[in-house]
Amino acid sequence: MSGHQSFDGVQRRRAVAEGQVQGVGFRPFVYRLAVEHGLTGRVKNAPEGVVMELQGAGPDLDAFLSDFRTKLPPLARVVRLDVAGVAPVEGESGFSIEASEQGAGHNVLISPDTATCPDCLAEMFDPDDRRYLYPFTNCTNCGPRYTITRAIPYDRPVTSMACFPLCDACRREYENPMNRRFHAQPNACPECGPKLRLVDKDGRDLAQGGDPLAILASMLADGRIAAIKGLGGFHLSCDAGSETATVLLRERKRRPHKPLAVMVPDLEAARRLGDVGEAEQAWLEGSVRPIVLLARKAGAGLAASVAPDTDRIGVMTPYTPLHHVLLRRFAERLPPGRPPALVMTSGNLSEEPIVLGNREALRRLADIADVFLLHNRDILVRTDDSVLRVLPEFKTPLLFRRARGFVPSPVFLPKPGLCVLGVGPELKATLCLTKGDTAYVSQHIGDMENLETLEFYKEILDHLQRILRVSPVLAVHDLHPDYMTTSLAKELGLPTYGLQHHAAHAYAALAENKFSGRALALALDGTGYGEDGTIWGGEILLIDTDKAQHQRLARLRPFRLPGGEAAVREPWRTAQSLLWEAGLREPGLQGQGGWEWPWLTEFGPASRFLPQMLDKGVNAPWTSSCGRLFDGVSALAGLCSSISYEGQAAIRLERAQDFSAQGSYPLPLDLASDPAELDVRELVFAVARDLKNGATPGAVSRRFHRGLVHGLAEAAAVLAKRSGTTHVALSGGVLQNATVAVELSKALADRGLTPFVHGQSPPNDGCISLGQAAYGQAMARNLEH
Repeated sequence: MSGHQSFDGVQRRRAVAEGQVQGVGFRPFVYRLAVEHGLTGRVKNAPEGVVMELQGAGPDLDAFLSDFRTKLPPLARVVRLDVAGVAPVEGESGFSIEASEQGAGHNVLISPDTATCPDCLAEMFDPDDRRYLYPFTNCTNCGPRYTITRAIPYDRPVTSMACFPLCDACRREYENPMNRRFHAQPNACPECGPKLRLVDKDGRDLAQGGDPLAILASMLADGRIAAIKGLGGFHLSCDAGSETATVLLRERKRRPHKPLAVMVPDLEAARRLGDVGEAEQAWLEGSVRPIVLLARKAGAGLAASVAPDTDRIGVMTPYTPLHHVLLRRFAERLPPGRPPALVMTSGNLSEEPIVLGNREALRRLADIADVFLLHNRDILVRTDDSVLRVLPEFKTPLLFRRARGFVPSPVFLPKPGLCVLGVGPELKATLCLTKGDTAYVSQHIGDMENLETLEFYKEILDHLQRILRVSPVLAVHDLHPDYMTTSLAKELGLPTYGLQHHAAHAYAALAENKFSGRALALALDGTGYGEDGTIWGGEILLIDTDKAQHQRLARLRPFRLPGGEAAVREPWRTAQSLLWEAGLREPGLQGQGGWEWPWLTEFGPASRFLPQMLDKGVNAPWTSSCGRLFDGVSALAGLCSSISYEGQAAIRLERAQDFSAQGSYPLPLDLASDPAELDVRELVFAVARDLKNGATPGAVSRRFHRGLVHGLAEAAAVLAKRSGTTHVALSGGVLQNATVAVELSKALADRGLTPFVHGQSPPNDGCISLGQAAYGQAMARNLEH
């Protein structure tokens, strides 16, 4: 802080707070604190953050700053506070909140959408309160932010609440600095705020003046399927305790097996469905309210078809007033013993973006939903629910999807740099923009395989540039020449750089951990276009973030994917290819019989044709994919011969583990190859021998997991020593497997290495854009020098 100027012991200080400081009750907090300490001055939102000018006696100013740092509003997050002495103002009286100041370039973090706070809930369920059961209740400590905001500074005219003039009662709250709704931009009540409509697929009113939520709850309890407009888009919903309703929703949505999330009214209901520890409770009751993957309890009463492949259930609690009221009404209508749980899955057909608007919902979801709950507050930014799992061994959660509640909070980078755009991958796409030493990763966008998703992607790119007020100076894309994101990067008119997919994984994990320098990286996933034109996915890389360089040190020994993409959809093809590479080319072991391939009953004719493809290499590309290795072993064990969603075979394999089984399969490192190779042939041969000898799928799965972890950790230890580093980044979709994530991290640590895992983005391809952007900043720094 610079030197003070004063007269008669009075000093004035100018303080600028950067971070998540707009739309979170920050200015009224400063006002109340200044009045409490007898200070005069002013506070306003400005491009650089929240600007405070504070005048008073030195000890009072010091006391203000001390309280400021320790008593911030619940949603506020200050990342930088600059304080400087300025000339006092004579004759100033009182403290004022001034109008927001527009301008170019700013250092404000936009608040994510936040779950309903206890104060608002208490009002909503108070029959004497004017907001009793009002489904759009909020205040400065909760409610919509990112999904309703067009621009910064965050003020009502730049939100979707601009078309709802405040009534007198709401305006008094909005203008009173001592009220918790002071400048709460979404503030509303039944008289002046958004309203609900319940309609059929033809748009006909079904409420007829009644309570739409009460009527909808009855329809859901009767087995109907609803499209419900929420915070960041529509959900498709049905009674999670009804097998009939859940199966019908799956048929209509074309989602036969992929797990469905459920919403329950409260923590007590969540405990009936799954194991809730202290960390899970914090997520279920906190301000983010993601879908939390809980270990499922037997006899909970959920339909078996909610999550048929896994022993976990995705559970969330209400995060909007609308959800709170609906779940309460639904619970009232259920017979005793039925779980008050509603399926809440993304409102879309598989592979399309989540539906946003009322007319769009009636058009796109008419073949899925029987009834539509609409409202007239526009959603400006599509945002899915976030998904995570708590791993007690890690300080941070294992993220599967980062979206509502997390976005647009930044990832803080190890070094500042120029504004770079990471355009992301093809599947599980996100995009990332950097600003100084912060990276803003978008919400989950989806698979870039149709025009609807491309348009959604462009919306988010435009939106983030607008609210961050940045323009990238270069873009980084994947090496795959046919990705939509690659084409888009080259159409932006910026300098572009390509970065190999698995190197991007590595840069992302290292950036999250604020690491600079040389590190090893284990990048383990299903598919990534390699620098040699083959399909990579089981890689050990050496990364130098300072030089923006990487080297492929080792890989899984390649095997073929007979049928190309068909092998991804039908893991038995990969299984047979792995056997072929291991020298096992007929059913049984080395032609001796005793073990029939599990897929022959269903895929016998195709199986007999496969040797020609493998022998001649026709439509059978090489891969080093760890994800495909999981698929193949799952098929070998008879767990999954064909899939209906990505990762299904691996999920079944992880679930099948018998943790009482001893032993592991070999995965030796061949250092004579260039790059070095982990020889999967020995592992596959051991799997086949075990199965021939009558080993159960559970024992095979456990030995496979243990052998894979041991082989990777041993290889990492050897290569790290050769490379002069002790740091190892772990990334890729395989790290969504909790067994691999936990046991591989421990195995590396046991060998004296420091593992870096993801905690702020998913290890799957949702982190790719972050890695690309971090690499782009490093490239730009090197070009400058």
